Amino acid sequence: MPIIEKVASQKINGSGLNPKYTFENFVVGKGNELAHAASQAVVSELGKIYNPLFIYGGVGLGKTHLLQAIGHRVYSNLPSTKILYVTCEKFTNDFIHAIRSGKGKNFKDVYRGVDLLLIDDIQFMSGKEGTQEEFFHTFDTLHQTDRQIIISSDRPPKDIPVLEHRLLSRFQWGMIASISKPDLETRIAILESKCREKKYELDEKVINYVSTIIQDNVRELEGALNKIIAYCQLKNIPPTLENTKAVLSVTPRSRNKSSLTPRQIINTITDFYDININDIIGKCRKQKLVIPRQIIMYLLREELKSSYPAIGEELGGRDHTTAMYAHNKISQEIENDDRLRQDVDSIKQRLYNL
Repeated sequence: MPIIEKVASQKINGSGLNPKYTFENFVVGKGNELAHAASQAVVSELGKIYNPLFIYGGVGLGKTHLLQAIGHRVYSNLPSTKILYVTCEKFTNDFIHAIRSGKGKNFKDVYRGVDLLLIDDIQFMSGKEGTQEEFFHTFDTLHQTDRQIIISSDRPPKDIPVLEHRLLSRFQWGMIASISKPDLETRIAILESKCREKKYELDEKVINYVSTIIQDNVRELEGALNKIIAYCQLKNIPPTLENTKAVLSVTPRSRNKSSLTPRQIINTITDFYDININDIIGKCRKQKLVIPRQIIMYLLREELKSSYPAIGEELGGRDHTTAMYAHNKISQEIENDDRLRQDVDSIKQRLYNL
């Protein structure tokens, strides 16, 4: 249900916040210490410094965690604060719904009535003229009355394509903080923290091994831990170093990708879902093709580091923004959808055993 229908006449304290993302369980390291410090500073001086705060970095590095941690801390300090966390996709969809249903005033009341607006993955506003126009006015309304805006993106403002100059200028008004890949010490600390959260004990040698072979982001580290736990519990065996190596033997980061091609990814996914390759590449919009097509785009980006325009070309000449949207959508849903995560893991296993 669009947010304008849920909270148009209500307080929206804590709206959209996930209780598992707090400062208390955010592991600070060299790659994120500036973003973390800026986030904490904003909490203590809401609307007065670093407005907007713009945090950017790759997938799975903790941007969403920091945005939500800010929301939780502000709400804890001052429960009367009106807080709203949304993805850029959610903002766009709410705006479109408001226009189509004649509820533009409700939309404005909600988004311009908050004290703290947290908006995730702003890069997906690229090329959306109407959405950019609306967000520009929302931004100005909030900023001119000293209300806080916090934005995340997978790239710095200047690298977001087809972004209005006036928005680019405003994104650069405050503080821009990057998050980079965690170093080994941080990865070890993250894995130890995840073990404590899950109340699961791993030997120091196992933690060091996993932290060494999984290098890209926090999401992959947690995914590896989930695999170890599931494998060892199902087999009723201890999580020894030998057993850990067995369960992670098909982890993509531990295998050579040099021979993997876009066509192999496409073929593997069409075989997995038993769908026709011409349908997936063509213009067919059947519902059963949506997720497989998005997974293809996601894996082309994750495994081959293909550019978004190149991904669009592989899928029948689709626009680069379609590829960006698909990558973002799968990246987010894979965290909460067990079935989707299992599908992606199974596809990866097939890919790296070709």
